Amino acid sequence: MLLRIEDIDSPRVKAGAAAQAVDDLRWLGLDWDGEPMVQTTRLAEYEHALARLQREERVYPCTCTRSDIERAASAPHLDHEGPVYPGTCAGRRVADAAQLGPHCWRFRLPSVIPSFDDGFRGPCYVELHQTGGDFVVWKSSDTPAYQLAVVVDDAAAAVTEVIRGDDLVPSTPRQLLLYQALGWRPPRFVHVPLVVGPDGRRLAKRHGDTRLSALRDAGVRPGLLRGLLAWSCGWIESIREVSIDELLDRFTLQSIPTSPFVLTEAHLRAIGYGSDHAA
Repeated sequence: MLLRIEDIDSPRVKAGAAAQAVDDLRWLGLDWDGEPMVQTTRLAEYEHALARLQREERVYPCTCTRSDIERAASAPHLDHEGPVYPGTCAGRRVADAAQLGPHCWRFRLPSVIPSFDDGFRGPCYVELHQTGGDFVVWKSSDTPAYQLAVVVDDAAAAVTEVIRGDDLVPSTPRQLLLYQALGWRPPRFVHVPLVVGPDGRRLAKRHGDTRLSALRDAGVRPGLLRGLLAWSCGWIESIREVSIDELLDRFTLQSIPTSPFVLTEAHLRAIGYGSDHAA
């Protein structure tokens, strides 16, 4: 179990957030192996990966702005992936970057997109040509994009399994393409349902303050929170205090419901977090 601090998206990184995350995990009773991996200390590794993609013309420089892409999109309704990139700059070669102003680097999608066998969902396929198109691997701010950074990090750490929320299913074929282009062996991917609010939307500030730090400050006992989480996964019969050791014996992916877990005020009250904290 590894801990990685993903702190390269500087406009969204808040001061003290990494230390807060470490404190929250320890409070909950979770630990990890080895020293945390910090992305801002690994820029040279990301640059090496980009250079390899450039040598093989797997990427091209793109000067399109977000508004350019949105104007070129034909679909009137855009999902969270945003509009499909229309390929405006796809005719460029790597050498063309020397004559350009600010630009990002996009990965060229092949004609065949890989499918994958998800450890929870089973066979999965995302048609990337209709879902975003050629994707950004290096931003115009001269920092790596999420897709490239996490592939480089996982490969460097010899990660064998990735368990994450199913909102990241569309990222998996992109990452598989990068593993293939870089000559690395991909991990096994497992995507489980998210926790959502009563409105069915991803848990967020609109549903009240449900951060681990807020629960801790309100006096919620970590064993009770573990019990709520374990109960939501089908590992125990009711919400009660539970230890990490007990959960290790009960962990199984097969019992997790296939639909999102809807967190309600009643659930929060069951662990001692009153309605004055939740929407």
